[in-house]
Amino acid sequence: MSDILKIGKYEFSSRLIVGSGKYPDFQTTRDATIASGSEMITVAVRRVNITNPDEENLMDYFRDTDVKFLPNSAGCTTAKEAITLFRLTREATGIDLIKLEVIGDTAKTLYPDVIETLEACEVLAKEGFTIMAYTNDDPIMAKRLEDAGAHAVMPLAAPIGSGLGIQNRFNVVFIKEAVSVPVIVDAGIGCASDAASAMELGADGVLSNTAIAQAENPVLMAEAMKNAVKAGRMSYLAGRIPKRPFATASSPVDGMIF
Repeated sequence: MSDILKIGKYEFSSRLIVGSGKYPDFQTTRDATIASGSEMITVAVRRVNITNPDEENLMDYFRDTDVKFLPNSAGCTTAKEAITLFRLTREATGIDLIKLEVIGDTAKTLYPDVIETLEACEVLAKEGFTIMAYTNDDPIMAKRLEDAGAHAVMPLAAPIGSGLGIQNRFNVVFIKEAVSVPVIVDAGIGCASDAASAMELGADGVLSNTAIAQAENPVLMAEAMKNAVKAGRMSYLAGRIPKRPFATASSPVDGMIF
């Protein structure tokens, strides 16, 4: 089955995106990423080296792969900071596919500042970036980000790194109905069943970092996430049966012999 995820000018066979934070070392990051089958790894360029060739560089571990790097603006709290960061990153690496995130509450929730995110999105879109925008689970803001030029919206399932899973299932559906760009469920995924659930709701993809990186066995969890995303997508495309309040016999009673 051909089921390609299209984000702007880019196409992916895998609907799982992985992160690069919280791993013990770059080798484990690589091993888990390969096991996940993901074709995209997001990197906080303020925290993980992908630009300085004189220091250990994560990109060196992926040069023999087809995995694309997705720079993100983690740590930025204003539109201006994010815009400057991505301009410098593109100049240094040539990468124009980005994950835009501007954090409003750095102390507790790590919730996004959607006003600053929207402002940055408008500027970066005009400069030719392919933007995947991290946002809250609000369908109104998701639509505004699409109108501002976002090529994908990434609503949180729960606070970053919490592992709580999807806290508002209805809003994932509402966002999917509100926009025409891909919807990637981001933040809060804790285990494989959370990823499958997101895909069964109709999400176009899932991003998972902490659930993989901090699992007891990151490589095994990465493979579990790969299979969960595939299973959830197939279940969604197959079309689930309607929920009913009472039992329905598996075998028909019409024409029974005795």
